[in-house]
Amino acid sequence: MSSIKMFEKPLGMRDTFPITYEKTEEVRQIGREFLRARGFDFIQTPSLEYFDTVGKASAIYDASLFKLVDSQGNTLVLRPDMTTPIARVATSKLLKEKIPLRLAYFANVFRAQQTEGGRPAEFGQMGIEIIGDGSVFADAEVIMTVIHLIQAFGIDSFKITIGHAGVLNCILKDYTESKEQADALRTLLVERNYVGFEQAVESFNLPKTKSDALLQFISEATNFVTIQDIEKYVRKNDALEYMQQLVELIDAANLSEYVALDFTLSSHMNYYTGMLFEVFAEGSGFALGNGGRYDGLLQHFGTKVGATGFGIRVDRLLEVIPSKPTTSESIGVIFEEEALFIKALEMANSLREEGKRVTLQSRKGLVDEDAFAKHFDQILYVSQEDLVE
Repeated sequence: MSSIKMFEKPLGMRDTFPITYEKTEEVRQIGREFLRARGFDFIQTPSLEYFDTVGKASAIYDASLFKLVDSQGNTLVLRPDMTTPIARVATSKLLKEKIPLRLAYFANVFRAQQTEGGRPAEFGQMGIEIIGDGSVFADAEVIMTVIHLIQAFGIDSFKITIGHAGVLNCILKDYTESKEQADALRTLLVERNYVGFEQAVESFNLPKTKSDALLQFISEATNFVTIQDIEKYVRKNDALEYMQQLVELIDAANLSEYVALDFTLSSHMNYYTGMLFEVFAEGSGFALGNGGRYDGLLQHFGTKVGATGFGIRVDRLLEVIPSKPTTSESIGVIFEEEALFIKALEMANSLREEGKRVTLQSRKGLVDEDAFAKHFDQILYVSQEDLVE
């Protein structure tokens, strides 16, 4: 093996260094306490799943799946998301015991990268799923939960943008003349390519009334304040009434300031069939997370119940969480002779009982004592005098 390859990692993989690891563990602890207090039970699923079940049901592109074959010749995948494995567990067992389910998770997911673009192929997700409740109240609970969870991490400046897959589908269907045109426009919205959307509309040679409506919609849709603002583009239907109820519930919870409507919102996760949303926070150019209603996914596993939830990217969350001063003092206890080891150990243990973070180190094991000492708030040396009672 060459010295270059020795230090390389597979495409998209990252090392987690001590500072990031500790921050991640703090996020896990805060999230766990917060979600359990709201009635959510944590669940863990295997890293490996069958391709024919979870792999095919997942909305993640096939090219992004890590695939391997077991000793029996079955094709497996590293889980590409958490919603699909949880749907598998819920339909096979948990829904028979309790409905609706409120489940939470903190786990890594895996998505292969084709080129090196700074995107991780493995990253942590934290989220919830409410399975077995098709009401608007479950969607409201999901949105309220994500708002309060973001606040629990000390983040004040953030926004939840909410749309509805049914409303967008209706608009694209009404103002285009083929499924292919509607699908092309939807793909551009998933990519947030609004310029490309306008160019595509113009290239379709649609009747002027339709092209004008689509171009006006794309210019106004992210600025809608009320549900009534969208009604000039789409006939009144159940999806709009549902969204009106959702907005009223969020308003009743005094959380409207954190919410904005965006009916251009679309996702490559094609199992979102109703309300969907994204979470943005100041300090990050990417969405911290996303969620929505995915009733159709459960049907893949033979169960027809409502389901809604969200997932937050832990790596992006760490970027925007305010820094906190270190509260635990770090102390290095250095001893030189073997006879001083027991005394040094007693000193270290006594300090640890006081809540200090203590490293016990032999002086003989140090290559650069000055460099080592810089990592501590305080250095204590155990000398021969300390042996005198």
